Amino acid sequence: MSHRIVFAFRAAAVLMAACAAATLHAATPGAAPAAASATTGSTQVGTLTIERHGKAGRPVILVPGLAGGPWVWKDTIADLEKSHVVYAVTLAGFDGTPAPSADGNWMDRADASLAQFIQQSHLDKPIIVGHSLGGTLALRFAGRHPDLTGGVVAVDGLPIFPGMERVSPDQRAAIAAQLKAKTESATPDAFKAQQLQYMQAVGTLDPATATRVAPLNARSDQKAVARYMAEDAGADFRPELKAAKAPILEITAFADQDAQMGPVKITKEQKVAYYAALLADAPNVKVIALAPSRHYVMLDQPAAFGKALNDFIGAH
Repeated sequence: MSHRIVFAFRAAAVLMAACAAATLHAATPGAAPAAASATTGSTQVGTLTIERHGKAGRPVILVPGLAGGPWVWKDTIADLEKSHVVYAVTLAGFDGTPAPSADGNWMDRADASLAQFIQQSHLDKPIIVGHSLGGTLALRFAGRHPDLTGGVVAVDGLPIFPGMERVSPDQRAAIAAQLKAKTESATPDAFKAQQLQYMQAVGTLDPATATRVAPLNARSDQKAVARYMAEDAGADFRPELKAAKAPILEITAFADQDAQMGPVKITKEQKVAYYAALLADAPNVKVIALAPSRHYVMLDQPAAFGKALNDFIGAH
């Protein structure tokens, strides 16, 4: 990919952060706050709240993105619970749950909590599916805990935020600090407005869906959103992928109407190649794009997303 196209992705990343300040990096258009079905149990492990769905089958763990909750996976749960045991995760501070204590790195604590849950529940190499920030967590988990991971599906989540690979660690840290300060200082009304603006511009192609989903994201703790966002923006987890043993599927979004970035128009193939380059340290990775869709791929392409996910689980 040319430097101009990489620059275009970087410009898009900056635009996304500026417009949202609430998500860095699904449900169907009828998604509601409630989970897809009645849970068969809920537990708290470390900084995670985990709902269980389904009675038997291979374990699948679903991790939503920044400010998300189990409602993100409404249709996915309804589909998978027929033949799998599904665990829907909520990170502390999201979806109305209390934020963690201020100690330590919160992404590290989420990682440790997930490892603890898998071990104490005696799960045999579950498939971990993560959207956005959840995808980033899933990818780094595969590198840090290769013996606990059976496979990873990252939905528009990467080991480094697009464009950040072209700046120094110090510059990433400075950008992350600015994003954190901006999000923390926003008024509650401005924070809610940021969620809607993000969903309309980047999250989904459907305006009505954006209007329904934005308030669900907005009920997350504002300072928790800022903290997780900053930890993600300032990090580069690419080297950790070298230790991953499990197969990885990256599902990214592509919409032709979003492909024109200044003087450059990217193709779906170029975006797939760019994402593949960011994941090049992983020994076993495949990147696909579902079109037309935006960042919440499951919102815009539910059938294609469901097929890709089920095909991956069935193959691994």
